[in-house]
Formats: sequence, C-alpha cells, structure tokens
Amino acid sequence: MVYLYGKKYSKIDLLTRTGDISQIAGVHPVELVNGSERGVRVLQFYTGSGLSFSVLGDRALDIFQADFQGMSLCWHSPTGATAPSFAQFGELDWLWSFYGGLVVTCGLTQAGAPSVDQGEKLGLHGRVSNIPAKNINYGCEWQENHYVLWASGEVREARLFGPNLRMKRKIYTYLGESRLWIEDVIENCGFEDTPLMLLYHCNIGFPVVDEGSELLASVSEIKPRDQEAEKGVHSYDKFKAPVSGFREQCFFIDQTPDKNGRIFVALVNRNFNREQGLGVYLSYSKNELPLFTLWKMMGEGSYVVGMEPGNCYPEGRAAARERGALEILQPGETRKFHLEIGVLENNDKIQIPENRLNNF
Repeated sequence: MVYLYGKKYSKIDLLTRTGDISQIAGVHPVELVNGSERGVRVLQFYTGSGLSFSVLGDRALDIFQADFQGMSLCWHSPTGATAPSFAQFGELDWLWSFYGGLVVTCGLTQAGAPSVDQGEKLGLHGRVSNIPAKNINYGCEWQENHYVLWASGEVREARLFGPNLRMKRKIYTYLGESRLWIEDVIENCGFEDTPLMLLYHCNIGFPVVDEGSELLASVSEIKPRDQEAEKGVHSYDKFKAPVSGFREQCFFIDQTPDKNGRIFVALVNRNFNREQGLGVYLSYSKNELPLFTLWKMMGEGSYVVGMEPGNCYPEGRAAARERGALEILQPGETRKFHLEIGVLENNDKIQIPENRLNNF
C-alpha cells in the first residue's frame, strides 16, 4: 500500500484515478542551459509527498536542489551547479565549483584539507564531485504495491600511473515517501593498494537552519577541530541568526549507535512556520560510516550547516595517513555504503526520533 495525501492506496486504486502515474510522481531528465551550468544533465525526482530533488548526472550523481512542499532543505553557494569543465583541483580551487546542495561527495582518494601526501599535492575534498557519471539509467516501476523511483550510474576516478577507483551509485525513493536512499559500491579496479576517503557533505540551509535551530544526536564524544571551534564547543548543537564575520567551526563527533548499529542525526527548527517545525535527518550504519563531522558556518550568505558522515574526517590524506587512520583498498576489493536522508515535516515527527535518542 502507498500512503499518500493522508490515506492508503493500492496500486489499482491509484491507476484507476490517474491517466498516468507521472501526474503524481516520477523522474524527469532535463539539461541545464544557463551560464556555467550549461550542459549539466539533471534527473528531477518528485515523490507525491511534497519531496522533490535533483540529481546531477555530470557531477557524480550528487544531489543539488531538494525541497519539501516548497520549502528548501539545503543551502546553495553562488557558484551554481557548474559544469565539470570548470573544475580546478589546486589547494582551495574546489570552492570555485562547490554549489552546496543536499549532497556533495568528497573523495574518493582525498577528502578534507589540502595537503601533500607522499609527494603528491592534493586539493580540498578531492576530485569525485566534479566527475561526470556514465552508464546513467533511471526509471519508475511498480514493485507489487510500491512504486519505486530510481537512478544509477558509474563514476570513475582514475589516471595513468595512479588510482583506478569505480563508484557505482544508486539513488532511489518511493511514491509517497519523504525520504531517499543512496547506495554506493566502490571498487579498486587497479592493481595497486589505493587510499579510500569518502565523506558525504550534506549541506543544510534556511529555513531548516535559522535562529533557534538545533542538532539532535547521540553524542558520546566531541572534539573541536581547531582553536576557532574550541570557542563554540559548548554551543556546537545550537544555531543562531547570520553573523557578520563568522569564521567556520568544525567538530568531530563520535555518536552512539542504536541496537541495530545505526546512527541517527538530525538538524531541526522547531520554531519554523509558527512552531509547526521542520527538520532534515540522516540515518546510516556506523560500521560503514564510523566518523561524523559537523561543519558550522553562520556567516552572512555562507549560512549553512554541514552534516558529514564518512569513513574519514575532513583532515586530508596526509593527516589521516600520519594518524594511521587512512583506509586502503586492495586490488579488486570493494566497499559498500548506504545513506538515508529524510524530512521531519513537523514537531510531532521531530519528537519521535528525539525520544528514541534520549533512550540510548
């Protein structure tokens, strides 16, 4: 059964009420045509619940726009969803094409700060988010009484005399759902041991982020990244109105999983829309994504909170190697990652996971 518009419907119920199910939910391919975004392939999802989001075929199948019932869930930078031809990879050049959006993938062999690792110069957050996917497929289909919407493709981070990693990505959701799922399988297709750094840079913005917003998480330990973060460590989970001259703060947070080994973390605004409330949550396996970084940026214009699960912290490959924390994929080895992202559409929905977190 499909829960839609406050009622439950069977497949036949919906088919008798529509000329085509695309009037309610679907995936539409489009192409951006304006400015530096020109030529970028996009798959636009809409689920019927009010959730819609756009998947960028030419940017690693990352997720750009996301909204719920017309309310934005993410933050956008001024760059727009630039075409991969504009990508630059020196030091901080990644920022020239960092559009924000709901999900930007950092990796696959470097994530975090620029560094020099074993003589190789590495820029901020690696290359993968600027690589176009190939073998892109998408569709919508009934699976018994459930209608699934999906997209898939492959992203290859490879060079001669270097890494040869392939990421197979699938993104899917269902008719009536206010959540989506990402499944990634990363394989070392080369013949040498290769570093693997993967971080999901989830960029939450206004109106979820606003004065009075807060982070919900089962925190067992928190470490400020630097002196700037130390200034805000006692209020890391509380957010304020935009601040002129604010300097970013990053916190490395260890969380306690539930009995199924899963992490649940959410950013919520209980005061939104006359205290109706709105939030965005992430859910994932701690075994797959053991580390979590909170990026807190309360500046004017750059007003965003990053919820960032990964197999690494955004410290850069050299620092991870030095700490003995750098994951290595052997030839032919694969790793699987799963991430669920969803909407908490009101304060009643926010209260459910909060109660669960309080009982950890």
